[in-house]
Amino acid sequence: MREEGVRLSKISKEDMSKRRDRLYIMAEILEVALEGVLKTQIMYKANLSFAQLNGYLRLMLDLDLLELTKNSERKIYKCTTKGLRFLESYKKIQELLRKEDESVTPRNGNSGVYLVKRGSQVICKGPF
Repeated sequence: MREEGVRLSKISKEDMSKRRDRLYIMAEILEVALEGVLKTQIMYKANLSFAQLNGYLRLMLDLDLLELTKNSERKIYKCTTKGLRFLESYKKIQELLRKEDESVTPRNGNSGVYLVKRGSQVICKGPF
């Protein structure tokens, strides 16, 4: 069921300093659950607390992004077809935003001018 190009990009050091948003965490959970995994595997691989994990699993089961099956007393969580579509769409959004980002800032990164989003406003910052 795994398709090429669905994997999330590697996390850079710059990304590690930022907080992960809900959609990113959901995509991470779906990626871990592509082949079917136990709850504890999701918790460790997605770096979530037990309470956070339970909240996300409830939500994602309700949205039909994950399915739960019992395999000899074990609960297995697996990405659904809808979950796979979510992952593909999320990756497309990441690529779209990356291209937007690259078009705003030159590749050499020496512009000194950058955009900051505050709520619904985008503010231009830098030496003027």
